[in-house]
Amino acid sequence: MRFLPLAALCAPLLYAAPLPTVKNIQYEGLIHISPMIANEISKIKVGDALDVQKVDRSIIEFHKQGYFEDIWVTEESGVLTYHFIEKSTIANIEINGYGSGQEQEALYKEIGIKKGDVYDESKVERARKSIMAALEKKGFYDTVVEATTEKLSDQAIKLTLDVNKGEEIIIRKVNYNGAEKLSASKLEIPTVNKEREFMGWMWGFNDGKLKVGELEHDSFRMKDYYMKKGFLDAEVSPPSLLADFTTYDANLEFKISEGKIYEVSKVEIVLEEPVVEVEELMDEVRLTEGKRFNIEKLRKDMESMKEVVGDLGYAFVRITPDLDKDEENAKVRIVYYVQPGKKVKINDVLVSGNTRTLDRVVRREILLAPGEMYEATKVKNSKNALKRMGYFENVEIEERRVSEDSVDLLVNVKEGRTGEFMFGIGYGSYDGLLGSVSVKDKNVFGSGMTAGVYVDKSEKESAYRINLYNPRVLDSRYSLSTNVYKRDYESYDYTDRTTGFDVVGGRYLTDHLQATLGYTIAQTELVDFVDNLEEKYKPYYHEGKYIKSSIIPGLSFDNTDDYYFPHNGIIASAYAEYAGAGGDEKFVKYFGKVAAYKSLEDSLDMDLILRYKARAGVIQENGYLPINEKFYLGGMSTIRGYKSSSVTPKDSNDVRIGGKYVFSNSAEVSYGLFETVQMRLTLFYDYGMIGQDGFNEIRRSSAGAAIEWVSPLGPINFVFPQALDDKPGDKTSSFEFTMGQRF
Repeated sequence: MRFLPLAALCAPLLYAAPLPTVKNIQYEGLIHISPMIANEISKIKVGDALDVQKVDRSIIEFHKQGYFEDIWVTEESGVLTYHFIEKSTIANIEINGYGSGQEQEALYKEIGIKKGDVYDESKVERARKSIMAALEKKGFYDTVVEATTEKLSDQAIKLTLDVNKGEEIIIRKVNYNGAEKLSASKLEIPTVNKEREFMGWMWGFNDGKLKVGELEHDSFRMKDYYMKKGFLDAEVSPPSLLADFTTYDANLEFKISEGKIYEVSKVEIVLEEPVVEVEELMDEVRLTEGKRFNIEKLRKDMESMKEVVGDLGYAFVRITPDLDKDEENAKVRIVYYVQPGKKVKINDVLVSGNTRTLDRVVRREILLAPGEMYEATKVKNSKNALKRMGYFENVEIEERRVSEDSVDLLVNVKEGRTGEFMFGIGYGSYDGLLGSVSVKDKNVFGSGMTAGVYVDKSEKESAYRINLYNPRVLDSRYSLSTNVYKRDYESYDYTDRTTGFDVVGGRYLTDHLQATLGYTIAQTELVDFVDNLEEKYKPYYHEGKYIKSSIIPGLSFDNTDDYYFPHNGIIASAYAEYAGAGGDEKFVKYFGKVAAYKSLEDSLDMDLILRYKARAGVIQENGYLPINEKFYLGGMSTIRGYKSSSVTPKDSNDVRIGGKYVFSNSAEVSYGLFETVQMRLTLFYDYGMIGQDGFNEIRRSSAGAAIEWVSPLGPINFVFPQALDDKPGDKTSSFEFTMGQRF
């Protein structure tokens, strides 16, 4: 950089008397700063005496702006001219060798340089260090980041950061010194840094890669895990790391003092004000007398009690637990101190973060309005409703006190990607290889409506569907959906080709109960009969194409706590289909199904779930009832151990004619195999009945075991059934497998 040499400037001025006067100030090469701003920075005005020190200080001030590579000043006949060479502007940034997609987008934000910034070597150096620090947190050491520039024009450059990732430190051994009552395999469950396993390179095994940023938290995670198992006095030291930077191997060591396992001797609740009955709060307590202490259950009990008091309008209730330990006998008395505070009403609901989704789409899911009394359950249900929409990555609802008796609800959402292009692969023991492709947007133009195109292909089925769904018509509790579809399905004896259209309106009667009314019109043709069975099937269907026009009222209920593996709750639905509103088909079909789930974790202290599932249907024939509208049993959703749709009444010619009465149910016991992986072992018993004139004409049952796993590829189910009362001619199976479908 060149500054104005003081001697050069002073030479003509030291002996001049009086000092020259500044007659004019000019700026050459100035781009980022206007002349008016430049005058303010220089603090030199026309008419001032030409002061060398002032000029020198002005050059320093200009350099502080960060825009200039070089500055010098000339003076001629009282005209002061500032000459600038501005730094280049970064027109493009490229990072090579690290990150992709969202990870790289986040990295661009972290480095502190963006397109349009003036090139500054100190900023580039900070960017290099931030990349190396980010990689070090992920376990990469000795990373090299090289910065190069390429001139695109006189004032524009391209900045390239080439990342040469360092080596990863691998944890070869973790020592849990002092751990006797809990095994190493248990203690590594809550930690991020784990010992490398055999075949650690394979997905699902511990790779042993060191995450430095998580080291200090691992000891706290381990202590919390101990307290979940009842070790109230457990202490875990910060880890000691011994790393060899020649081999990039490391050993990790924790010092642990376990202490005793505590049992709850008594639970008490002390109310600062009698706003609720103590017995009502006691009903929410699951960590009761005689049970092993568990810090996680204590937290859940506190949240449950907060909700009870919060539903009475006390938004800022405080519950403080006091653990009175009897160390000698390893007993603990839990005392909850409840401070309700003041009742509050909703002052306002403020929504933020919805950059795409319309404000009214968010507000219609909030169950509290200004002027209403605060209710904690409604706040929780509002948050869950927003999450269920699928529009947002994150939803937070915060209570902000406005006055002693009023509160604002601050609803902050983070927009997610609602447009989807999905490709899925699955496998079924009957359908074979399954493939699906869909293009949809769950939030078209931020309106909350869903539109999509879906294609499903398997060895037995080809299906195409276009869908439009509005969950809140005119922001009401009414919904409306339409489908146009085409489906070819190959059964055992023929192919069912159906093209149709349906429209379904619905209304939520409660948060969990919905009533629907639908209309369907479809055209069907049965073709490609196997083994010359067409003649034998003629009594049971119309040749050529036939039309179904039906009205379908229904009810559905769902209050379960998880999509794939519910622990508690009920899913139930029922409908009646009245075919005969025009068209060829004439029948009434009644069908319902229910699934109930009950977790025994609170009572048995183990992840055990009882499940009961049942479905039943009846068809009244009022004219033409084609065989493809009848009921069939067998397969994953009815009686496992019998092939899909293989259990059916047959006529004297051994033709599979389907049933008009059907019932099937399953009793299951499901056990969670791992704490960190969604994998369960299930024992089951299935029983079903089907008939033409009654339920019990054909009865079949099975029992067996299944492994259910929510894998990165989707849910996978391995089923090992055994048919218990199969008859000659039954199509049975001893192994069934599905991937990519909900169980």
